[in-house]
Amino acid sequence: MRADRLVAALLLLQGRGRLTASELAGELEISVATARRDLEALSAAGIPVYPQPGRGGGWSLVGGARTDLTGLTAAEARALFLLLGPATPAAPALTSALRKLVRALPATFRADAEAAARAVVSDPAGWGEAGREPPALVRTLQDAVVAGRKVRLTYARKGGEPAERLVDPLGLVDKDGLWYLVAGTGAGRRTYRVDRVTAAEPTELPAERPDGFDLAAEWERVVGEVERRRSLVTAVVLVAGRHAGVLRDHFGRHCEVLGHEPDGRARVRVAAPMALSIAEQLAGWGAQAEVVEPEEVRAELARIGAELVARYAPEARVRPEG
Repeated sequence: MRADRLVAALLLLQGRGRLTASELAGELEISVATARRDLEALSAAGIPVYPQPGRGGGWSLVGGARTDLTGLTAAEARALFLLLGPATPAAPALTSALRKLVRALPATFRADAEAAARAVVSDPAGWGEAGREPPALVRTLQDAVVAGRKVRLTYARKGGEPAERLVDPLGLVDKDGLWYLVAGTGAGRRTYRVDRVTAAEPTELPAERPDGFDLAAEWERVVGEVERRRSLVTAVVLVAGRHAGVLRDHFGRHCEVLGHEPDGRARVRVAAPMALSIAEQLAGWGAQAEVVEPEEVRAELARIGAELVARYAPEARVRPEG
């Protein structure tokens, strides 16, 4: 689009100080005639751009004028390239955009930005796992969010039959390789796992986007609600101090060290959706973990233990002769 080219041309002028039409054409992969027309259009639009003829000439911003199109400080430029640089091998369009942005940055920022882009490699696949690709419909949903168009989804809840619904797409979130769509519906705001969306058909109907909607704030609310439901039952457990970290690996954010007993054991509070969930996590610890409270978790552990004894105790394996 021409507007994109004009912005790119202005950023390049800001970064380089002076450009010939031929150099601009090479950077933007357009003809020299088109580059010249774009530069003339900037000048006609009131941007202080002027040509200087002769050897060493070219197009410049009057008096070294600068714009706020990037608005980046050195620290911001470095942070941007640290974040986006690792993604570039799999995203040609992003590679191209970053390359153009580097060229548009002030010379004093350029070296740090390029170094930041080379400083980190992100490998989202676990050991022994294949690389995880975003669900096929992510791009379709992204386009619908940007275009502000309603989408007709076919969505299958866990264990349920696929159902069709018309939604207002508000944003997408990538959480540890799982993609979620935040959307408005007739029944209120909902969150959908994209890997359970079997079809997504953008419509020509304009999406309704609440005034002041903030995707990050909405996602924080969603996470808070999910984590609240995942921690409906709490239990206090005593384990050897050295094992507190292992318990934290099991329960994640739903694990808190409350203190230490005189015998050196750590007093830890853990949480899960149900008493059974906590008991199942702790059953493998045997006598190394002592549940102080609540009684319902202790009862579940006793039940699990009784089942294991009934199945695996030596006397249980003896079969009477028939």
